[in-house]
Amino acid sequence: MDAYDGGSDARHGPDGPAEPGVPAAPGGPAVPPPPTEPPAGVAALSLPYRIGVALALAVVAVGVCVHVGMMFLHVAPPNTVTREHGKAVDDWIYPEFEQNWKLFAPNPLQQNISVHVRAEVRDGEGGTLTTGWYDLSAEDGRAIDGNLLPSHTQQNELRRAWDFFLATHDSENRPVGLRGSLSESYLRRIVVLRLGRDDAVRSATGGVGTIERVQVRSRTSNVPPPEWSREKVSTTPAYRELPWWPVPEDEAGGGVR
Repeated sequence: MDAYDGGSDARHGPDGPAEPGVPAAPGGPAVPPPPTEPPAGVAALSLPYRIGVALALAVVAVGVCVHVGMMFLHVAPPNTVTREHGKAVDDWIYPEFEQNWKLFAPNPLQQNISVHVRAEVRDGEGGTLTTGWYDLSAEDGRAIDGNLLPSHTQQNELRRAWDFFLATHDSENRPVGLRGSLSESYLRRIVVLRLGRDDAVRSATGGVGTIERVQVRSRTSNVPPPEWSREKVSTTPAYRELPWWPVPEDEAGGGVR
């Protein structure tokens, strides 16, 4: 059997086509090599641009590492680094990257806290009267319930103001540190504006009135355990009443319309 009997598996003779990339036999046609694909991605850039991309990636990587390190130091227990560079860590975190881990805490808060306010109002005839308690937290809850895009004010303004007050006062409602008076002013302005927005003074006096003093209190109640739980907790609410705060004239005018 010779090469001509090998069928399609036999090598072609001098007149047959040559395999791609294999030099043709002497006197035969030259077969060009297969075309190579052009480089893609960063490899297609010129050297200066590749250097620029590498530097940009290095800067991003360094920034990510610094941010992750700052976040770790912020949520980590107090240590030597945070005691030495705590201010730098706080400057990096606040206010954009503040963390609140209560949702993921091993023992999350199991209390409902609402903030109430009442006012002492001077009516148009020179007399004074005291309004009933207004549940400002319940108002925020009604505004948020069913709202797909609740505002930051409805979600956090009152809650954060109350947390700010608790963090700067002792159990006797005495300010601790220089931020105590600031937290009182902040909370007082919020409740006065809420009273004016809700026309609480107008409805209490039947007309024009001026807020002279306000009093704030909190109502704290434990969340009842589920039916299958054996845990026993008291559901009786506890109240914390703050002293009466006089309202400056400019604030009373801004809060009452």
